[in-house]
Amino acid sequence: MLQIRAIKASDNEELAALLRSILIEMGVPKVGTAYADKALDCMYETYDVDQAEYFVIEEDGKLLGGAGIAALASYDGPVCELQKMYISASLRGKGVGKQLMDVCLDFAKTSGFEQVYIETMPYMEAAQKLYKKSGFEYIDGPMGCTGHSACPVHMLKTF
Repeated sequence: MLQIRAIKASDNEELAALLRSILIEMGVPKVGTAYADKALDCMYETYDVDQAEYFVIEEDGKLLGGAGIAALASYDGPVCELQKMYISASLRGKGVGKQLMDVCLDFAKTSGFEQVYIETMPYMEAAQKLYKKSGFEYIDGPMGCTGHSACPVHMLKTF
């Protein structure tokens, strides 16, 4: 049975391998993107802070994706970032991304954030379609300092 739940410390190793495999499958550069983030190897600890949470998709004991919410780095104001939202190919196009997005946006709103920022790659068109359906709009440039200089598409949602 498919469930979306908060990350556990025991998920770290499996999640890191899953996310890197999805990034490779999508042709994401290894430098200037989430692939190079040190946080990938310790996602539980990274999100074990105030106003942050990483949610995983699990089915029959196997992780199949996830996404996180955390305050936007180097930005002053009630803005968070939707981070590392990746889903296994077997689940894409089945509405699971929308479910995961809704869980993340609910968390962001109840945590007191007023806006949600995201960065992505131009060719990730299905993801952008989901973001637009979820109320995100394109903005002209980056916000904060995410370290993802290779991601040229920037979007923002206001609650």
